[in-house]
Amino acid sequence: MADNKNNIDKALEALTGALEIEPTGEEVQLEPDKGVNFEPDVELMEDGGAEINMDPNAPIDTSNIPHDANLAEYIDENELSRFASDLLAEFESDRDSRKDWEDTYIKGLDMLGFKYEDRTQPFEGASGVVHPLLAESVTQFQAQAYKELLPPSGPVRCQVVGMSTPEIEDQAKRVKDFMNYQITDVMTEYDPDMDQLLFYLPLSGSAFKKTYHDSVLGRPVSKFVSSEDCVVNYMASSLEDAVRITHMTKVDSNALRKQQVSGFYRDIPITAGTVSTNDVKDKIDELHGVSDNLASEDDEHVLLEMHVDADVPGFEDESGIKLPYVITIDQYSTKILSIKRNWNQQDQLRNRVDYFTHYKFLPGLGFYGFGLIHMLGGLSRTATSVLRQLIDAGTLANLPAGFKARGMRIRDHDEPLQPGEFRDVDVTGQSIKESLLPLPYKEPSQVLFGLLGFAVDAGKSFAAIADMKMGEGNEQNPVGTTLALIERGTKVMSAIHKRLHYAQKIEFKLLAKVFSIYLPPQYPYMVVGGNQMVKQADFDDRVDILPVSDPNIFSMAQRVTLAQQQLQLATAAPQLHNLREAYR
Repeated sequence: MADNKNNIDKALEALTGALEIEPTGEEVQLEPDKGVNFEPDVELMEDGGAEINMDPNAPIDTSNIPHDANLAEYIDENELSRFASDLLAEFESDRDSRKDWEDTYIKGLDMLGFKYEDRTQPFEGASGVVHPLLAESVTQFQAQAYKELLPPSGPVRCQVVGMSTPEIEDQAKRVKDFMNYQITDVMTEYDPDMDQLLFYLPLSGSAFKKTYHDSVLGRPVSKFVSSEDCVVNYMASSLEDAVRITHMTKVDSNALRKQQVSGFYRDIPITAGTVSTNDVKDKIDELHGVSDNLASEDDEHVLLEMHVDADVPGFEDESGIKLPYVITIDQYSTKILSIKRNWNQQDQLRNRVDYFTHYKFLPGLGFYGFGLIHMLGGLSRTATSVLRQLIDAGTLANLPAGFKARGMRIRDHDEPLQPGEFRDVDVTGQSIKESLLPLPYKEPSQVLFGLLGFAVDAGKSFAAIADMKMGEGNEQNPVGTTLALIERGTKVMSAIHKRLHYAQKIEFKLLAKVFSIYLPPQYPYMVVGGNQMVKQADFDDRVDILPVSDPNIFSMAQRVTLAQQQLQLATAAPQLHNLREAYR
């Protein structure tokens, strides 16, 4: 401590000498005309020295700050607090803009029938069954899309851009084999996350994949992000045009502390706690039977990772253009944990680096798409209401209630009659028929039953899950006629599948960019057409990376019918075709 004091005294002596101030032992009042209106900021160093900042309010010298540094370490705490308040206000505005879309989604989740409802109206024990129209539509879509987008051999294929040469063909094969190997064998989270995405997508209408390099795993990852955790202003036209993209993540205190110790986040004390503002999450937890655990909330943090164009205090661009950053804020404590530049250092235009891919079921009226909940919610609710009425009518018809005369006594009347049982009844000179008046309950209505069938058929027709009854048609119909019938009945599914194909193509391009930047510059196995050291050079613009799925064909029935059509054409003119290939 004595050494530190001596060093500080020497530094102050040098400072007062430079300012021509006599050390009188009294407090020195500097004149305004001296041009000095600050208090020196003295910071003790680990080696026993002291660092004196002559002007703490001076602009930050950004020339020596590394490109990937956490800029929050260089900004005053008061400036960070004001900046965080502005960002949180903008985040709340983005979430409020999608409120109507979110409310429809929440109400429709009840129509999945995950949770049986015990009803007391119109009578105790009334039916709480939910018609499976919505659940069946979602399950059918998920099963069909999962098979098409993730075939066992891998979802990636490559196409040569421009003139094809044997060298470029070998390059395309290496890229295809490597990406399929990574997705099917190394990236263990890809398959289950894609499976879960295809279940959420037809419900909410939008789902997201986040593609980035995970420094902990040491490899690229592509993780599923639900629509409720990805907040974008509803007025945005696309992810590319969005001013802010906010990814909400829950982490425990220990995981957050690891990130702070590693230097990824600022090492500052953070108060644990969660802000219960995600209504969709709360509804999903209710359907799953998950109750709020107050004890666990004391160990949880909700982090808001904002991909935003902003003027960071002290790092504003001279031209006045807002630059892209990734800013992470703890929602409960409103503390900024990190501010990272979100453009490549070599990019002179400083374009934003993209991480997210938007999978959309149906285009909505704003940024988020419409799902089956939005489109079939009314029909599903109608089918559920009619089904409950039919069951309740059958229950009341089978177990009738009514009135009995006051003088009539029925022994053991609390116990229901069993089949084949006769029970004693005391009557006062009247017949039993005259002493009992059952209420006129009707059998289940055939009109209601017909209405139920209409609602279900209309929903299935829209969701394209109606069975294609191929066997009921004329077997002599031409193949072209059969194919036209299939396409007419599956127009909706065909358009949705094309949107998925487009989104997966964008995801694969992001994934290929991560491969080319972060992975070692060699293949982990022997390759065809080159040595192992050509990997980084392979990921260039000469090869276009595409999903293996066909946007025009999404079922085995279509493939078989097209193959039959081709075989008929080849058989009709064998001199113009290769019959062996046609049969194959």
